[in-house]
Amino acid sequence: MSRFNLAIIGGGLVGASLALVLQAGAKARGWNIVLIEPFAPGNTYQPSYDARSSALSFGSRRIYERLGLWQQIARRAEPILQIQVSDRGRFGAARLSAMEEGVPALGYVVENAWLGQCLWEGIDESVVSWRCPAEVTRMQPLDDGYRLTLNDETELDCDLAVLADGGRSELRGQLGIGLRQRPYDQSALIANISPAEAHRGQAFERFTDEGPLALLPLLDNRCALVWTRVGKEAEQLLKLDDRRFLAALQEAFGYRLGALRQVGARHVYPLALIEAEEQVRPHLAVLGNAAHSLHPIAGQGFNLSLRDTQSLAEALLASPAMPGDFATLQAYWERQRLDQSLTVGFSDQVTRLFSSAEPLTAAGRNLGLLGLDLLPPAKRWFARQAMGLGTRGDTPARNGAAS
Repeated sequence: MSRFNLAIIGGGLVGASLALVLQAGAKARGWNIVLIEPFAPGNTYQPSYDARSSALSFGSRRIYERLGLWQQIARRAEPILQIQVSDRGRFGAARLSAMEEGVPALGYVVENAWLGQCLWEGIDESVVSWRCPAEVTRMQPLDDGYRLTLNDETELDCDLAVLADGGRSELRGQLGIGLRQRPYDQSALIANISPAEAHRGQAFERFTDEGPLALLPLLDNRCALVWTRVGKEAEQLLKLDDRRFLAALQEAFGYRLGALRQVGARHVYPLALIEAEEQVRPHLAVLGNAAHSLHPIAGQGFNLSLRDTQSLAEALLASPAMPGDFATLQAYWERQRLDQSLTVGFSDQVTRLFSSAEPLTAAGRNLGLLGLDLLPPAKRWFARQAMGLGTRGDTPARNGAAS
């Protein structure tokens, strides 16, 4: 039977990032890592109008820079140079600028397929071995780790199992890890949009009485749309033909980018704030959406998960103990708890504040946006949250940051 020091269950963006953050230190220590993923990564990147994308914060760029991957990722990363936050029908608005913050970009929008390709190409196969396509169907706790049973009935043992298999993780439930859930009674409609005018690196957060929407800049003058609607409204929008859908979106968003000309495939997802009640056990860590799923409108979910992976890797590599040591895992969790609490709270409060149609809340929100634009300290705090630096000590270099 094969035995590994670490088994990462889920080779998506979070699992692959953890393998990359760990692999140099693991090689020096003689550790071996296995990455178990049900969907085989493609050998080549294929551009698609409808490609799903992720918003990477400035802090996430720094992590990938330290791994030597950013130059490759940046080939198809669209910089966010400005964020405009507005409330439909009200005068309050706020604008965040990369130039004002002294950074080359507030964040970057990258197609998931391209990001995944860059990550997989960076894997050192002398340290990290793939089991792909393969799926873990059962996890058996041992005194010194876990025994994993794969869908082909093969088994392997590991000192540390890392659960990074997504928000619908069946293994999480199998292990008896409970969830804290706060439904938003909303669904997110996701699609790519082409406007008539150049987006010029602008991202838009637009809040309406029906729910918030975001348009993020993509390559080829596309924009990634996240449109949040209550009840069955998202499903109704999904069923509209392209012309009627674009008309409805135009009415909600306005003409900041001129006429909206094209929409790609549309997808709808129900939204809730979900947190695992346990993220560490002896010989076990839970990461990514299996640990916490956030509302997408604030763009914090993947960036928080990436910081989790970095913090976990640092704790494992700094410890004299072998992977799986519970004290080491607890130290990771204690270190990361504040970041998670602040990021989840920021995302949740922004979502609830800007999803309310209650008149007094809307009036206060409008004044808050106006104040945010007029008060530099408040704007600076908000910008650091958006850049994924709100709970970190590292501050971006101002005035002449490298691009």
